[in-house]
Parts: sequence; structure tokens; C-alpha cells
Amino acid sequence: MKRPTGGSNRRIPVSELNPVGFRTFVANLGVKDASRDFSVVASEHPCTAAAVFTRSRFAGPSVLLSREHVAGGAARTVVTVSKNANVANGERGRRDAEEVARLAADLVGCAPQEVLIGSTGVIGRPYPMELIRTRVPGVVATEEPDFPAVAEAIMTTDTHAKLVRTRIGPAVLVGIAKGVGMMEPDMATLLTYYFTDARIPAAELDALFRRVMDRTFNCVSVDTDTSTSDTAVILANGQAGEVDLGAFEEALYSVAEDLTRQVARDGEGATKLIEVVVDEARDEAQARRVAKAIVNSPLVKTAVHGSDPNWGRVAMAVGKCKDDTDIDPDRVVIRFGDLEVYPEAAPDLERLTGIMAADEVLIHVSLATGTARAKVWGCDLSDGYVRINADYTT
Repeated sequence: MKRPTGGSNRRIPVSELNPVGFRTFVANLGVKDASRDFSVVASEHPCTAAAVFTRSRFAGPSVLLSREHVAGGAARTVVTVSKNANVANGERGRRDAEEVARLAADLVGCAPQEVLIGSTGVIGRPYPMELIRTRVPGVVATEEPDFPAVAEAIMTTDTHAKLVRTRIGPAVLVGIAKGVGMMEPDMATLLTYYFTDARIPAAELDALFRRVMDRTFNCVSVDTDTSTSDTAVILANGQAGEVDLGAFEEALYSVAEDLTRQVARDGEGATKLIEVVVDEARDEAQARRVAKAIVNSPLVKTAVHGSDPNWGRVAMAVGKCKDDTDIDPDRVVIRFGDLEVYPEAAPDLERLTGIMAADEVLIHVSLATGTARAKVWGCDLSDGYVRINADYTT
């Protein structure tokens, strides 16, 4: 996919960058603490919808229920409960997810089957349904659609809300995302939602959404752990009319890539963003496999964290792809930024240290096995990651 050019992020009043016909509801229900933990985004009009989800064998009931509800390519509402994943709770978890969907449907005035549900947080703890059941009916819509508040309400250990807006002709697209850990997507990742007033047929929306998610959120990794609750959703209510589908896909890619980079940069304990580009590969699958081996290597990640010019760890990571027998070490080229370190006989280690000390570190590997290319994102590995996850539930 070429670099997106279809959107415009010029500074204009926020009210002009809200898609027409959407309402937002945000509240604290007391799921865990005093921060916002409940949000609803609802369209006043029918929407075409598309979604992709985790393929974890322990997928939560929120994922299972949403798969059923979006199967026909339509939905109107996305409700999210944060701080509790509602996973590994058996039949009770399923019943609770269904009740949350019903409560959200009653709140906005739609059918429960038009509601998609996201849930994120601690695994193995039931929803506090008495609180949810009592408090949701009293939640009121924000005066104007407040997507920044929704982006904040879906957070768990994120350090900041993640939101991007753009315009495509007469239509507006807003995207939000949550996620900084338990992140090695096997299809989508974490929670990421997109809302637009463009009119896009369901089949076309599904196809382009899957293409974009595959090249953005499916290419980010923090710690190689696949979440039980990964959910990516797009709703299009058509109120702004038709748009050029190519321009819309480019704009969606731009928004999703921006959010992907924000998620990777905000990885738990992270201090640096790592971008890995692998090109001249046999096919895209090979390029992505090698890129993921690099960005997921704890030794690469710690070298980046310490600005240690130990470029040999990248060679090690490429070598782990032992089934790719067409990779010939004598033909591979490894670069950091624009600095070639292999097969350069004596790379400039002082310059390499400077490159690795930057907030963003680009690792570029050419395999010489073909013409395909892939890009993935990740972050360094610090003692902060250990501390956050050692204390996560306490």
C-alpha cells in the first residue's frame, strides 16, 4: 500500500472534525478505581460495520458476542468496559456480556444485536454487575460528541489517550486506540475503533478495513503476548454521503498507522519507538516474519534501550528464522537508520550509538530473496515493563 495522501489533518474547529450523527457517553462506574471506565459511541442512524478480533483460544465473551453481532456487516453502537477483561469467567461471563450489551442498547435506543462490546483489563475477574446494572441507566450523553473522553475511558495502563481525526472530502473519520502491553496481535490488536459519516457498502468496508488493520495494528508488538480481547471496529453511518474508496482507504491507513505508532511508543515501560523495515524479501510473509523476529527480540530491545551499538543482535534475530533457507547471510544487508553495519567491515560504532540514542530507532534489513517488503513497530524493553507487570493487579 502506498503512503497515504487521502486525509487532511489541518487545524480546524473540533466540532467540524466530528462525524455527523454520533453520540458519546462516558462515565466512571467504579469497575476498579475513580477513573473513567465506561464508554459508549452510538450512531443515530444505521451503519455498515466491519471488525476484526483476536484469534486467542481464550477469547473473551465480549469478542465472541461481537463476532456474532457484526457478522451481517451492520452495527450502531460500541460499548467498552475497561479495567476488567471479563475473560475466563465461564457461562457467567457470557451472561454478563449480554447484559452489558442490553444495557447499552437501552441507553442509546437500539437493538442489543446492534451493539458491539469491548472489554479490557484484568483476566479472571467477573464484572461488578451490581454497579454496572445500577449506574449505566443514569449515564447521559455528552453535550457534543467527546471522542477524546472516549479514548481516555478505554485506557488501562496507557499513559495518554490516543486519538486521530481526518477529513476525506465531505466526510470525517475519527480513530481511537488503547493498548500498551499484552500486545502481539494475531489479527487485530487491543482496542481500536473508527467512526465515520462516509457512506461505504458493507462488503467494501470489510475488505478495506481488513487490509488496513493487517498492515498497521497487525504489525505492532510490545511483548509477544497475544491478548484475549483484541478488537478493532469501524462504523460508517453514511450521513456525509459517498466518498472515493481509494482516498478513504488511504486516510484510514494514515489514521491507523499514526495510532499504531502511538501504541508502540507508549508500550509499558517504553522509552523509545522501534521501527523495523525488511525489504527485498521473497514475499510479504517472509518480510513480516523476519521483522517480527527482530522487533520481538529481548536482546535487540534491551540494546536499543541502552543505546548499545551491539548490531550483531539483529543478525542473530534474522538467523532465528531457520526455516527460511533462502536467506543467505552473505547477501543480507543490515542498517540502522542510513548507517550500514553489515556487511560493512568496520561500522562507525560512535555514530551507531548516536542513532540508537534517539527517541525513534529505525532498523532496516534487506534479505536479497525477492522484492517484497514489510514494516513493523515495537518498543525498547526497560525495567519499567517488569515493574508495571509485576504489580499489575496489586
